[in-house]
Amino acid sequence: MKDFRKKTQTSKMPGTIKEDGTELGVIRIHENVIASIVRKATLSVNGVIRLAGSTLVDNIAEIIGSKKIGDRAIGVDISGDSVSIDVKVILAYGTHVPTVAANIQSAVMQEIEKMTGMGVTCINVIIQELDDENIEGDN
Repeated sequence: MKDFRKKTQTSKMPGTIKEDGTELGVIRIHENVIASIVRKATLSVNGVIRLAGSTLVDNIAEIIGSKKIGDRAIGVDISGDSVSIDVKVILAYGTHVPTVAANIQSAVMQEIEKMTGMGVTCINVIIQELDDENIEGDN
């Protein structure tokens, strides 16, 4: 069995060393993965109606399987082993906005750290609208 621990770097691809010193390869997490985590964590918070964006366009995009919804409502900036997030949301009218925003930050941070092992430097929550789902159906 070949011992990979003695080597310090692969000649074909620099930077492929894992923290334990083996040459198993590089693990890269794409922004789309982070955006998916952010989306699910955000929508799980009480008081969040939906991510910001055009409801009609988002519904059509979801039906045809497009992943472009996150492009409009979620911004991801990956720098090394850390990530910063912008998420635009629409909250239910009558909720305490600072509490819901803090709950979004907490839920997103926990999920990203748990699922990816990456550190989260900041989570900017942009409240774009307050909406009452009952009133929306009356218009």
